[in-house]
Amino acid sequence: MEPAKKQTPRKFTGDELVVATHNKGKLKELRELFGDRVQKLSAASDYGVEAPPETGTTFIENALIKAQAVAKATGKPALADDSGMCVDALDGAPGVYSADWAEEPGKPRDFGMAMKKVHTLMAGNPDKKAHFVSCLVLAWPDGHYETVEGYAHGSITWPPRGDKGFGYDPIFVPDGDTRTYGEMTSDEKNATNHRAVAFKLMMAKCFS
Repeated sequence: MEPAKKQTPRKFTGDELVVATHNKGKLKELRELFGDRVQKLSAASDYGVEAPPETGTTFIENALIKAQAVAKATGKPALADDSGMCVDALDGAPGVYSADWAEEPGKPRDFGMAMKKVHTLMAGNPDKKAHFVSCLVLAWPDGHYETVEGYAHGSITWPPRGDKGFGYDPIFVPDGDTRTYGEMTSDEKNATNHRAVAFKLMMAKCFS
């Protein structure tokens, strides 16, 4: 029996890519990563497209839900990221629920509260290992999609340090550094972080 032929990834050939996010920090980071590689980088909010319910139980499922919803609604290729922080001492939590931990009904996201929750639940556990995951999905209106995943390994620190970045950045120290992501410039963070790793993989797969 002959092995199945590996499908060649589809290349992005359009002049506009819609980012399926309403997170300004994430959009800013992706715009910095793309630079002038895409003629026009729009956001789902530019088209009035609401974020669909993230009902998946994995990063790839949630990224796919978002990318396909935006591609279908706009008729244009869409890029979605689903990312989160996984803490070893918390059995991988908050994981896909990283954003949910920062939410309370009727209030804006509060990552200060979410970071405090991580600290409280760790309860002095000596295992500080953690990693960030970023899953990128590029979806086309016809249903085709391509996926990649990027990782950044490091450890949890307390109290939070730095006012740069967003989300859990102030309590995450990447391996090989003594600073948190919250203490790094965007260029320094984008050189090694999980989204940058996934971005490089996606660029090689669909934009080269």
